[in-house]
Amino acid sequence: MDLGLKRIPGLTALIASRRFRKDFARFSRLASLSPARFDFSWTNRLPMLHDRTAGTGFDRHYIYHTAWAARKIRRIGPSVHVDIGSSLFFAGMISAFVPLKFYDFRPADLRLDNLTTAAADLTSLHFPDGSVDSLSCMHVVEHVGLGRYGDPLDPDGDRKAMSQLARVIAPGGSLLFVVPIGRPLIRFNAHRIYAYRQVIDSFSSLSLVEFSLIPDGGVPEGLIVDATEAQADAQRYGCGCFWFRKNSFVSEPLP
Repeated sequence: MDLGLKRIPGLTALIASRRFRKDFARFSRLASLSPARFDFSWTNRLPMLHDRTAGTGFDRHYIYHTAWAARKIRRIGPSVHVDIGSSLFFAGMISAFVPLKFYDFRPADLRLDNLTTAAADLTSLHFPDGSVDSLSCMHVVEHVGLGRYGDPLDPDGDRKAMSQLARVIAPGGSLLFVVPIGRPLIRFNAHRIYAYRQVIDSFSSLSLVEFSLIPDGGVPEGLIVDATEAQADAQRYGCGCFWFRKNSFVSEPLP
C-alpha cells in the first residue's frame, strides 16, 4: 500500500505511516459529525508526508532572484519589458503592471492580458541591434548548449547567448541577468556555475549598476545587496543577480 513513503527512511517512514492513519481515522470521525460536503474515502487518499515541517521551505534562488528583479523593474519603470526564458511565475506576475513580451526556446502557451509569448533562440536573437530598452534573462544562460532542453550541444552556447543579450540592449537600456555563481564548473547536462569575473568580462560593453548575491545557505538578510567579487567567488552554488546598463551617448541619471 503506497503511502508516499518511498523517500522517507526506516523509522521515520513507520512513524509517518502510523501518524497518517491516525490522522485519517480522527478526521473521519470529525467529518461524520457534519453534513457530507465532499466525496471522502480511504480510496481517494493522497498522502503528502513531506510537508509537515516546522517552517515553510522554498527554493532560495528562485524566490529571491525573481523578487530582486521585480524590484528593479519597478525602479526602471519601462513602458515594455522583454524577458527571455526566465521563470513563468515571474513573467505572469510582472505582466500585471508592465506589458511584457516573453520568449523561450520552448514557447510557453501562457495566456494573460498584458503578456505576449513567442519562441526565440538565445544564440541568435531576432531583435535588431540596440532595440530593447528593458530586458531580463535569469537562470537561463547557464543551460544553453548543454542539451537539457533539446537545444544543440555547444560548449560556447552560453557565450553566444551573452553576446546576443549585450547586442540587443538599447543605449541607456537595462539588462537583468542571473546565473549560478561560485567556482567555475559545468554540471552536465544541468547547468554551469560562473565566477563573478566571467560574467563581468562577458558583458564588457555594459556598465554594472548593481550586483546582488543569494549565497549558499541562509543569511539573516537572505539577499546580499552590493556584494563583493570575493563573496561571490566563495560560493559553491550561489546565485548572482547582475543589473547592467548600456552606456548612452547622452549622460542620463539612473532612475
